[in-house]
Amino acid sequence: MAIEAPISKFKRTNYRISIILCAAMAVIFAYDGYLSKYEWSMRHGFYEEHVIDNDGKPTSTMIFNRQSPPFFAVAAVLLGGYLLVLRRKKLIADENELVFSDTDKIAYDSIEKIDKTYFEKKGFFVFTYKNENGKEVNRKLSDRTYDNLGAILDHLVAKIS
Repeated sequence: MAIEAPISKFKRTNYRISIILCAAMAVIFAYDGYLSKYEWSMRHGFYEEHVIDNDGKPTSTMIFNRQSPPFFAVAAVLLGGYLLVLRRKKLIADENELVFSDTDKIAYDSIEKIDKTYFEKKGFFVFTYKNENGKEVNRKLSDRTYDNLGAILDHLVAKIS
């Protein structure tokens, strides 16, 4: 029986917040950069301060407000695309190995020790395993990255001991 640990709600929420912030920044800077020149705009004073009072030449703040919205919009789209890819990612503990992805698998035989000292208080544990080259590698798994990590840890301890 395989135990699955999907990407944590904490991580997904952080990406959603980042997407909202990038989209909001794009809208705010676009409004200040392009719509503040109209009299009906609530930010017309901003336009007067950064363009009209500067002999009709935009200040660096106005230039930034005009040039940054596409970058913030692209960042929001890229973060949204990464969030879609991230939703499908999960950690699987099957009968023989710990599967992070199709190319990243760790056999239980190669795991040498598990340090679960901080799992209860801080939500992470570290395990040491030998990679293909025979080199010892420490890997940290946190509950901020994966949900259902307690079941994975219990399964790992049962398979190692």
